This record gives sequence, C-alpha cells and structure tokens, in this order.
Amino acid sequence: MRKTESIRLFEEKHVRTLWDDEAEKWFVSIVDVVEVLTESVDATAYWRKLKQRLKAEGNETVTNCHGLKMKAKDGKMRLTDVADTEQLFRLIQSIPSPKAEPFKLWLARLGKERLDEMADPELGIDKALEDYANLGYSQNWINQRLKSIEIRKELTDEWKSKGIKEGVEFATLTNIITKTWSDKTTKEYKVLKGLKQENLRDNMTNTELILNMLAEASTKDISQAVNPKDFTQSKAVANQGGEVAKVAKDSLEQKTGKKVVTGLNAKAILQEQKRLEGEDDE
Repeated sequence: MRKTESIRLFEEKHVRTLWDDEAEKWFVSIVDVVEVLTESVDATAYWRKLKQRLKAEGNETVTNCHGLKMKAKDGKMRLTDVADTEQLFRLIQSIPSPKAEPFKLWLARLGKERLDEMADPELGIDKALEDYANLGYSQNWINQRLKSIEIRKELTDEWKSKGIKEGVEFATLTNIITKTWSDKTTKEYKVLKGLKQENLRDNMTNTELILNMLAEASTKDISQAVNPKDFTQSKAVANQGGEVAKVAKDSLEQKTGKKVVTGLNAKAILQEQKRLEGEDDE
C-alpha cells in the first residue's frame, strides 16, 4: 500500500493530508482541522476532550478514526489521528465554527467524492454533470459516468448490508472485480493510463466504463442472489461478477481485433473528441 503525504493550505494554515493509493482516498490530520476551525492555542487538547465527549455519546465516526504517521512540527514522524473526507464532514458538525462551511468547500475540492452528495444526492449529481461538461466530456460519456456512479452506490450499499467494512475491504473487493474483468489490478490500470491521484473511472473510455458497470452490477446481483455470509464469500462473489464482464470484454476484443483496456486517459480522450469534432466541421 503506497501512501503519499502532502501539506495543503487553508487560509494560509497548514493541513497535513495523506493520499492512500490503494484505498483511493485522502486522509487528513484531525488536529490540523481542529486548529483551523477553532484557532485554539492547544488544538491537541481540544481534540482530546472532543474525542472523549463524542466517544461517551457513542459517536461511531470517532470510533472508526485511526492513526497514521505524519510529519510533526518538530520534523519527526508521529502517530496522528486522521479521518477520511466523509468522517471529517461528520466531525465538523460537532465543532462550532464560522469557518465550517468554507472548510467543507475546501475539503470537497480535496476529496475524491463530493461531500455535498451526502446531504443532497441530486445536488451532487447536478454538480458532477456540470463539472464534467465544463471539462469538455461528451454528453454520451457523461451519461455513462453518472450511471456508473449510481451502480457503484448500489454495489457499496449491498456490501454494507453484508457487513463489509469501508476502506480496505471495499478496496480489496473493488480490486478483485477490476483485476478479473480487465486483467489488471486497480493500481496497474492507473499506471497504464499514467494516473496518480486522479480517479480511474474519470479516465475510462465509454467501453471501459460500460464493462466496469457490468462487472459491478453483476457483483451486486450475484451477492443479492447467493447472500454471502462473510468477507471471504464476498470475495468469491466479486470474482464472479468480474468474470461476467471479462467474458463480454474477450468476446468484443475477438470480434474487433482491438484491446478494450488501453492507456487512453481523460486528456487523450478529450483531445480525440476535439479532433473528431473538427473533422465533422470540415
């Protein structure tokens, strides 16, 4: 698992962040967030008391937060409480601060997923549609991408209902699905496309998106049919779902003589779209 730490600025204040390449999400130092929101002279003490109170209240978000090593002010790597963007969104609600809303917007730009979708899914979809259109994606691709978000949500809801844990277990199952249908792990797939922190699905072609949707939708349907009892059984289901899409991919490649999984990324896809549009105008 590769993790990349970086320092981000919010209103000229340092916020330590760490990108988890396997989980494909950002983790943020909670103490740094507390310092930004409260301007406390001792953010560590503030967070310690808040954590105790929230734990006493049975707050699951605090329970699920964990520690990662980050560079402290003295330059040494020290264990620090961190949270992903969804967890931070909930924690911020417990911290009275006039900076809460501006910080949520900042966090939304940082995060892989928009936090607004948690409060208003329709708003999140509308914003995603607008953003993709502004970037230059074709309407056809946008429709496929939004459908893929819906299918992914249905799959993760199914996993949650089976007791699968977000984070490592979600990433493991996703990796199995991807590896089975595409013959590449998620990491290998991103390397092929020259990606680092970018979202893999945002850089898939229409055909790749469709096959990935087929794999995830099949996994969800099979899971509902066989009702796996634990994580091990869910891994077998993920493999079966990926196999459905693999059969379709192999058949398509045999008929076209072309590889489905390619190094085309968003930049190349958009450039190709512009080239085709230019030819149509001539």
